[in-house]
Amino acid sequence: MSNMKDKIVLVTGGATGLGAAVAIGAARQGAKAVVINCTKSLKEAEATAEAIKAAGAEAGIVQGDVAEDADCRRIAAAMERYGRIDALANNAGITRHVAHANMDGLSKDDFLALYAVNTVGPFQMVRACRPLLEASGRGAVLMTSSIAGVMGIGSSVAYAASKGALNTMTKSLARALGPKIRVNAICPGFIDTRWFTDKFGEEKTAAIRANVTKSVPLKVASTPEDIAETALFFLSDASRHVTGETLLVDAGLHLGASPG
Repeated sequence: MSNMKDKIVLVTGGATGLGAAVAIGAARQGAKAVVINCTKSLKEAEATAEAIKAAGAEAGIVQGDVAEDADCRRIAAAMERYGRIDALANNAGITRHVAHANMDGLSKDDFLALYAVNTVGPFQMVRACRPLLEASGRGAVLMTSSIAGVMGIGSSVAYAASKGALNTMTKSLARALGPKIRVNAICPGFIDTRWFTDKFGEEKTAAIRANVTKSVPLKVASTPEDIAETALFFLSDASRHVTGETLLVDAGLHLGASPG
């Protein structure tokens, strides 16, 4: 496949997980250069950059926090050497784990922290990158949202709200930035990343994985690479007539458990 042939790609939160899978996948599909952003995971970012190079693309790393507008503008400035950005994957995100019924478990600061990265961050990145996306003439932006933003489920009420706002913003920006820039979002469900193992340990993660596999209609636990294939569709010219779309990529989780 060469859907990303000769493209200049920028991936926020690109050091690990889905972001890394998108970055490496873009390189494997023929991208000319893939630049990844990270906040703290520099060691992992360097490993991902090596994988990008091994796949045949030029690789770059820019540290910065998308919650900070100055960092977003600095990340965008680092892309000026290419003269354009063909694809921007807004993948950076954070969460807080608080049971939805525990309303005292979330503070105003929790909401503001999640919105700063999950909602404001993507807006600031699009704003900072807009001239370079427009210079492409076919710029594509992809927001990594979540099933939480569609169904009001997930790690916390604040997280779900931040992703719901991101979904609405996707439509607003798609309308505002066409025809030179397309804006879409994917809404994954469970993604089997090391994040679960780091937080919950091997045993609990295995139980979560087994429960997901049993409960979703497609009977799979999606990997970052599985979701990245759909992400790359939206970032490529294969989706050149698609904008303002918010697509669930959740192995059917939103449908509920199979009856009987």
